Amino acid sequence: MSPVIARRYEAAHGWFSIDGNRYTHDVVVHGDGTVERRRVDLSQTYRGEYFHTPLGEREIDFLEVERPEVLIVAAGFKGMMQLTPLAQEKLKGIQVFTLTTDKAIEMMNQEKRRFVAILHLTC
Repeated sequence: MSPVIARRYEAAHGWFSIDGNRYTHDVVVHGDGTVERRRVDLSQTYRGEYFHTPLGEREIDFLEVERPEVLIVAAGFKGMMQLTPLAQEKLKGIQVFTLTTDKAIEMMNQEKRRFVAILHLTC
């Protein structure tokens, strides 16, 4: 059995870091710890319907394969990023926590279950 690698997550308005590696764009933290840029372009068609580009169903297609125990959605420091109704429907069966980004970071630092996090770093 492989040892669990402790991670330290931090964020402030406009940036996110894992163990000191800084990102200045929205990110997805996968269950295996890899980090990639959030594919905001997949949700741009909804931009006119929302104050901010929401988290749409096409952005979360990868979860069908990854199947985390928990999904942590950091909705921005003011909590302004929303999930579209189709995304909410697609997430049924996964425990989802939609939090402000600071609260999401706190949860990530304490979470023991296998999680995926989608982090919006502004608003």
